[in-house]
Amino acid sequence: MQSFFFEASIFLLAAVVAVPIAARLGLGSVLGYLLAGLLIGPALGLVSNAEDIQHFAEFGVVMMLFLIGLELEPHALWDMRHRLLGLGGLQVSLTTLLITLVTMAFGLPWQTSIAIGLVLALSSTAIVLQTLSEKRLMQTSGGRSTFSVLLTQDIAVIPMLVILPLLTIGPDFLHGPTGGDHGHDAHHAITIVGSLPAWGVTLVTLGVIAAIILGGIYGARPLFRYIHAAHLPEMFTAVALLIVVGIAFLMNMVGLSPALGTFLAGVVLANSEFRHELESDIAPFKGLLLGLFFITVGAGIDVQTLFQEPLLILGLTCALILGKGAVLYGLGLVFGLHKRALWLFTLGLAQAGEFGFVLVSFGRQQNVLNSSLSDRLLLVIALSMMITPLLFLLYDYIAKRFIDTPAEEEADEIDSSGPVIIAGIGRFGQIVNRLVRSCGIQTVVLDHDMQTIQLMRRFGYKGFFGDPTRPELLHAAGIESASVLVAALDDPKSTTKLVAYARRLRPDIHIIARARDRTHVYTLYQAGANDIVREMFDSSLRAGRYVLENAGMSEFEAAAAEQAFYQHDRRTVRELATVWEPGIPITENPAYVERAQELEKELEAVLFQALEERGTTEAG
Repeated sequence: MQSFFFEASIFLLAAVVAVPIAARLGLGSVLGYLLAGLLIGPALGLVSNAEDIQHFAEFGVVMMLFLIGLELEPHALWDMRHRLLGLGGLQVSLTTLLITLVTMAFGLPWQTSIAIGLVLALSSTAIVLQTLSEKRLMQTSGGRSTFSVLLTQDIAVIPMLVILPLLTIGPDFLHGPTGGDHGHDAHHAITIVGSLPAWGVTLVTLGVIAAIILGGIYGARPLFRYIHAAHLPEMFTAVALLIVVGIAFLMNMVGLSPALGTFLAGVVLANSEFRHELESDIAPFKGLLLGLFFITVGAGIDVQTLFQEPLLILGLTCALILGKGAVLYGLGLVFGLHKRALWLFTLGLAQAGEFGFVLVSFGRQQNVLNSSLSDRLLLVIALSMMITPLLFLLYDYIAKRFIDTPAEEEADEIDSSGPVIIAGIGRFGQIVNRLVRSCGIQTVVLDHDMQTIQLMRRFGYKGFFGDPTRPELLHAAGIESASVLVAALDDPKSTTKLVAYARRLRPDIHIIARARDRTHVYTLYQAGANDIVREMFDSSLRAGRYVLENAGMSEFEAAAAEQAFYQHDRRTVRELATVWEPGIPITENPAYVERAQELEKELEAVLFQALEERGTTEAG
């Protein structure tokens, strides 16, 4: 027990010291955890059973996928089906094929080559998703494509566990211990269903998945209501942990991935009113266990083997990253990724993953991999995971080349709809969005400035990157069914273009447009806007009311003058818009100048009449 407390203290101390330093240096928390593990393990030798702790810490990956599932509604997952089956399926297949052919060329048996290809085709769900979340890249096109592939890989672990025992080879190749004691405990449960016939295993598997789905749909709400009646906050935490641990146990029992099961449960519970409660209860445990997992990866680096064969191990690691990167880059181009999205997809998935540790141990247990080859594979997997944060730093450097060309950035895929579309979320649009959403009305926010969209997401508001004047983006945002369009772009020409297109497409939609000045008002009027708001008009009008209040008028009189001026100005703008001619300066338009002078003379009379009426009302 004393040894446990000592090593626990060492792990936590290493995290507390190394991670803030790495974050301050811009290296990210994941690299900080990995370096902390490398320091307390191979460097100083302060911990000796990192592998045992790693099995426990892998539960952080399970919790992370549960939380990700909570963020994905079932319809959003269905919308991803083409990326899951196409992009993800091709990545796993092509990477496995490439690595298999290369290893066979070096003289390894075809069974072993296929096993190595399957192991190294996977990427690190834990590191990649954590880094994408930290850098707020999850909702970008490249981030969603990366997530789709990671999810496909997690699903692919299931058939891989079925395939590996079929690749067992004879003892001639397997000189040395086969590592029967090195198998991963998480998959000991395969023997539970191993005695069943194939149809029995299938039925049990489908039964467990059905139980998770039905339990989430029909059992979660009554359970949480029952717990809520106890008025004990800690019981919510207990129930949240029970859901995750129980589902992980069920999935283990039938030899499936616990991470996949909890992800499925999270998707089922995504529409639940208790979703946010679950997130807040699980998040602290996820963060702690995930950090512990990264530390154990660093602590588990076999430095002795690395020092004995440094060129071989480093060469294999670089070859893995370059080979997977080439496959990913090609697939990204085929599936329409460009610029930053393409590089994020390529560099983010070029490493091996934590499930590789599981498959290597299982492959050794099934006499597919020998001891020396397994040790090298584990070292290559761990090193590639440690290099991943550096690959993300390389992505940051490459991405800066495209900052000045936002129009070339691929637009986000829009996965939500609402009655109100707000195009432009600058100082003007964000006030409109906050007011409308606070009244319970769903909005779809579009903007062509990626930094603005990322800033919105940081404060919990959902927005989509892309040029709102592009017809395909408006169609994806639901322009056919929306009832209101707010055109609040910074560029007056883009605003006018948007209004004109929306009016042609939907003669019945109500369009509210932001105008730069009075001339812009006229162009928007002709383009078909219903309500036009000059960006400085209302604030200037309010400032004028304050002047009147402090120049001798009562608040009542100042408000009357403000309202009368507002109504007169609206009528003035409408009338002048009928005589305004585009392309001709207003000073060279006699009809415009004459009518403007007439309306200005009427203003004094309108204000005087308004004050007289208010004075009579006040006296009465």
